[in-house]
Amino acid sequence: MALLEKEAALTRHSYYEATVRRSPAAAALAGRVTADVCVVGGGYAGLAAALELAQRGYSVALLEACQVGWGASGRNGGQVLTGFGFAGQEAIEVQLSPADARRAWDISLQGVQWLREQIARHTIECEYVAGHVSLAIGRRKARALERWVAHLAQRYDYELQFIPPAEVRDWIASLRFHAGAFDPGSGHLHPLKYCLGLARAAQAAGVTLFEHSPALAIEPGSRPAVKTAHGVVDCQYVVLAGNVYLGEFGRALAPSLVDRIMPVGTYVIASAPLPPARAETLIRQRSAAFDTNLVLDYFRITADNRVLFGGGESYTTATPLRLKEKMRRRMLEVFPQLADLEVPYVWGGFVDITMNQAPDFGRLGGNVYYLQGFSGHGLALAGMAGRLVAEAVAGTAERFDLFTHIRHRVFPGGRWLRTPALVLGMLYYRLRDLL
Repeated sequence: MALLEKEAALTRHSYYEATVRRSPAAAALAGRVTADVCVVGGGYAGLAAALELAQRGYSVALLEACQVGWGASGRNGGQVLTGFGFAGQEAIEVQLSPADARRAWDISLQGVQWLREQIARHTIECEYVAGHVSLAIGRRKARALERWVAHLAQRYDYELQFIPPAEVRDWIASLRFHAGAFDPGSGHLHPLKYCLGLARAAQAAGVTLFEHSPALAIEPGSRPAVKTAHGVVDCQYVVLAGNVYLGEFGRALAPSLVDRIMPVGTYVIASAPLPPARAETLIRQRSAAFDTNLVLDYFRITADNRVLFGGGESYTTATPLRLKEKMRRRMLEVFPQLADLEVPYVWGGFVDITMNQAPDFGRLGGNVYYLQGFSGHGLALAGMAGRLVAEAVAGTAERFDLFTHIRHRVFPGGRWLRTPALVLGMLYYRLRDLL
């Protein structure tokens, strides 16, 4: 349970946890229960699947190892993004036909729409703001970003606004960036408030939630049995949505999936509140933003006028030393005018990436589904994945099966050697980012 222990050490410093009021914890599973579907994982994907299945009339039991929103769904940068990222989109275009790649792109747009519909339908107060800016450091990355804007317009009829060097200072109060691209269809929100809102909606729809109930094994068959330390869920279908934590509680749960994703640590700070007028000067339209480096920084202004700044990826699962100081230095490289600003919050967690950074959905046998590998684009896509798996369970699998056609490789080196190999690879790309 190494990942959980590392995250627990940072939980008490999370701005998100400090600004929510959680409901009393749900009971742990004890004894034997029966449901049509057992969902494993209380993040966006699991909660969305449970909600959509319950709305279709299925009885659903959801097992969460810790608390709802404990993992990436409660710790991320809050950026609601269209698409699959540069690398993920390329992998999809290489492997799928142009028509199917277009279908996948459109599903990503529907993921943002689904998220906004849930916010409205279930009155989830999660501080949603529309707008996102991608920012290029240097001329080479600016040219690549301009090509990306043209590619999306030509291939997917999706219009971004390219921001040339002469105008980039009108969008962000920083000398670090050479050009940018504005996406009005993306946005940002308070991710833990959104996740807890999905949980309330799922419970209201009839989902039975069990917290502190890690799934340890699946007994396969026409009616699978999902086992925890103190109970069993007998069901017809299983949905695995535990992502990087599937390997934490005994690899017997889904051994073939564990090496197809890599846990990557990402870290975030939140500053003290700024005066509203000062906050307004930093990013035009209060958009979310990130740079286009492979090892990227991401940032936004919160509803209470704090600067939330993230990045600092760790590929060893070890929390960096002097984390707050390092993250603050990264923030000041972008916004040196914030040198007087205190930083009361620092936290982190792990996201799940695939080798090709495209999502990894599929089946194990005929009645065990899995959703993983969101690779930093899970806030909107994971909810849509939950909807797709609910459609598949209900007998309409075309959209889900589109993603099962994307091939994925395991990370090389096995369980013990793959992390050092990945670190060396990422150091190479970090050096490339600096050129």
